[in-house]
Amino acid sequence: MNAHGTAHKYGDHVDTDVIIPARYLASQDPQELAAHCMEDIDQDFRAKSKPGDIMIAGLNFGCGSSREHAPIAIKAAGVSCVIAKNFARIFYRNAINIGLAILECPAASEGISEGDQVSVDFDSGVITNVTKNETYQAEPFPPFIKDMIAKGGLMASLRAKEAQA
Repeated sequence: MNAHGTAHKYGDHVDTDVIIPARYLASQDPQELAAHCMEDIDQDFRAKSKPGDIMIAGLNFGCGSSREHAPIAIKAAGVSCVIAKNFARIFYRNAINIGLAILECPAASEGISEGDQVSVDFDSGVITNVTKNETYQAEPFPPFIKDMIAKGGLMASLRAKEAQA
């Protein structure tokens, strides 16, 4: 499992109300949520992002309320991975539950700039800034989490296990 795309960079303490503003929470439709992802801090995010792109952030990404809408909006917007210095714990768990790959890597957060081309090898945890020819090491996911993300999240993973039984 790998990812490759253009970096979209944000700062510290990006909260769930910025990722998907509360005024859109009546919707459960992932595409509707994606249409408004990041709009309060990056009006052009949806226009400039392409499937497979990678979101880079600073400290405490996903802080705020515990809503699953935030990682759903990011994933539905086509982001293949979020890399940050660290994540709010509930966001981290919600992201894994819905199958959004996220990695904590302070060096990558510092070294990657807006618009850089970035590759991620989820098996090794190696993040490559192709633009700057630099690599960073994140802690790779254990196999069961990689499998869960590959299958689309916790519920999809459980359904796949039930189907095999």
